[in-house]
Amino acid sequence: MSKFRVLYMNYAPEDVYEIIRSQLPEGFELVTLKKEDDNERREKIKEVDFIIVATAKVTEDLLKNAKKLKLIQHQGVGYDNIDVLAAKRMRIPIGLTPEGTSVGVAEHTILLILAVYKKLVVAHNSLLKGEWLQFALRPDSYEMYGKTLGLVGFGRIGREVAKRAKPFDVRILYYDKYIHVSPEEKEKLGVEKVSFEKLLAESDIVSLHVPSTNETESMMNRQNFKVMKRSAILINTARGSLVNEKDLYEALVDKVIAGAGLDVFEKEPPSPENPLFKLDHVILTPHISAGTKDALIAKMRAAFANMVRVTRGETPINLVP
Repeated sequence: MSKFRVLYMNYAPEDVYEIIRSQLPEGFELVTLKKEDDNERREKIKEVDFIIVATAKVTEDLLKNAKKLKLIQHQGVGYDNIDVLAAKRMRIPIGLTPEGTSVGVAEHTILLILAVYKKLVVAHNSLLKGEWLQFALRPDSYEMYGKTLGLVGFGRIGREVAKRAKPFDVRILYYDKYIHVSPEEKEKLGVEKVSFEKLLAESDIVSLHVPSTNETESMMNRQNFKVMKRSAILINTARGSLVNEKDLYEALVDKVIAGAGLDVFEKEPPSPENPLFKLDHVILTPHISAGTKDALIAKMRAAFANMVRVTRGETPINLVP
């Protein structure tokens, strides 16, 4: 009996593939890449029934080679790397995987806030060099307690951040044009809805949790950095396109804002010459906020469950409209 074949569109270490294989349903086979190569993708996509997409680009050129493809399953929720119009023309549905994303990103958001506030990287690196900055870091180190946290976007991840931030005794503001939050939920989470301008002006921490769209591209730019407090920090675990990195660098160097924590970049991976790398009041991580073993297992379970639905003639869930 032939198996349903699933191509994992990103090249990954073998131990990552083993985690994915551990969640394969009966009757499914995982197809992997030998290297990060579009030519290999074009060849292997010809004979598979499903693909799982992380950060690899799914272009019209690539999809033209898909002879049997029944579903494009993104393992996250940000699908700006998929040519949606081409997939629709070819009548290939695109499924998303909100499972396994929210908690990891929310925890990473808190991690970045604390790391920026406590000068974690500076403290670590200086100690390894034999320096003892027990008092030297105090003038620029802070606690979350008593601060105002502004969440730009209040979907699944924004709510999870609010849940984890509340015990730090922070004031939580949020801005979201599209999501309705009931009075009961606002009270439970301890949040207040405000305008974008008010959020920028009053927040000590501005954290981004919106998708990459034409509307949100470079929403954090020179003009909006000037609205923020000079003591404020910016956190971005969403998409790199939300932040104009040139403007951010200038705002940090000119002390328009006090610091930043970034897990995502305009170009990924960023150039080693990226000027943000040279600043000690910036914490940078390589797009790993949802990159945990726990999250990967949850994502694969949900992704394969959607594929099983397709094989049974059922409608997959969490589809891109």
